[in-house]
Amino acid sequence: MRKITLECIRSPKMGNRLVEVVERKGLGHPDTICDSIMNEVSVQLCKEYMKKFGAILHHNTDKSLLVAGGVEHAFGGGKMLEPMKLIFGDRASYGVKENSVDVESIAEQAAHGWFRKNMRFVDPNVHLRCQNEIKPGSAELVDIFNRKAGKFLPANDTSAAVGYAPMSETERLVLELEKHYNSREFKGRHPESGEDIKVMGMRNRDALSFTVAMGFIERFVESEDAYFKKKEEVRQAGLEFLRAKTGKKVALDLNTLDVRGRGINGVYLSLLGTSAEDGDCGQVGRGNRVNGLIPLNRPGSSEAAAGKNPVSHIGKIYNLLTYRIAERIYGELGNVGDTYVWLLSQIGKPVDQPHIIAVQCTHENGLEEASLKPKVDDIIEDEFDHLDRFIDDLAKGKLAVA
Repeated sequence: MRKITLECIRSPKMGNRLVEVVERKGLGHPDTICDSIMNEVSVQLCKEYMKKFGAILHHNTDKSLLVAGGVEHAFGGGKMLEPMKLIFGDRASYGVKENSVDVESIAEQAAHGWFRKNMRFVDPNVHLRCQNEIKPGSAELVDIFNRKAGKFLPANDTSAAVGYAPMSETERLVLELEKHYNSREFKGRHPESGEDIKVMGMRNRDALSFTVAMGFIERFVESEDAYFKKKEEVRQAGLEFLRAKTGKKVALDLNTLDVRGRGINGVYLSLLGTSAEDGDCGQVGRGNRVNGLIPLNRPGSSEAAAGKNPVSHIGKIYNLLTYRIAERIYGELGNVGDTYVWLLSQIGKPVDQPHIIAVQCTHENGLEEASLKPKVDDIIEDEFDHLDRFIDDLAKGKLAVA
């Protein structure tokens, strides 16, 4: 039997609290780029390991640094002075001499593929340099992959994760606004909008305000006047989108650092659509949680899920699993408020046997723990009984981590 605790707390849902602050770093943000690429590196390594060895070998590609390049900006289009540099880090199995794995090539191809798929104006052959610093793993951690006694490997870390459900209205709107701005349809109408979009949402009682940062692709902006005209069109489009989604009072500010009359120095232009071209570096783990948000009012884990291996590293498995369990409990019980799930591992113990599974359900009028506990237990046991399917989805990249 797994150790499961349930605590019911009398508390208002997040959407009924006084102030709420939520952030999302969008598709082209340097931190999101690092998370997305390094997770894709893990997915491609898993594929190669399965092909060559019939099993996923030790790897954790959850360290990277995207070093900003250099750009000369200009209305109508600038030029790249220095390419961005992506440094791949941490550990991976390179196989053996007669059956080796070209980790460096796999990592670089994963990065190039991601940029081609997601960034319209980044040519990775021109705008990016890659540096491989992925080294073989330590003997003890590598040996974990030889200790499989049953269905699951031992956990390779002692760590904890927490997930929650449901999203509040503010959280949902922050996520949906960035996805709307980065949708194919919006880019078709506003090709000048770059992919590096950061949304900060705040709810103060019943008033919502959103502060958005978005680089404008300079080849589509011929002057300062044209910039401010296009900026207002993009702002209004976002405002209309939000007003159609909520009945609350909504305000939206865009690129608040801008100052008219300062020319190229007073506007947010981008050559490639990401601030990594010259303004901001990126790292794994500094961006969104696995639900795509940085919800400052919620408890969170310090673990970065992106790039960790999906078979033994609970920093990946539990980070995503806590959200799935919370969503099921909230959805299937029907009478609970905000639901939180914590999972704690012990290094060396099977990943399907957490040290503790702690569930917290809230409700404004209180709940009966005794009646809810059997249902909660059944949901959790079912998820862990099918953990192999969940891990397989992680290995194949079917579950988003950013």
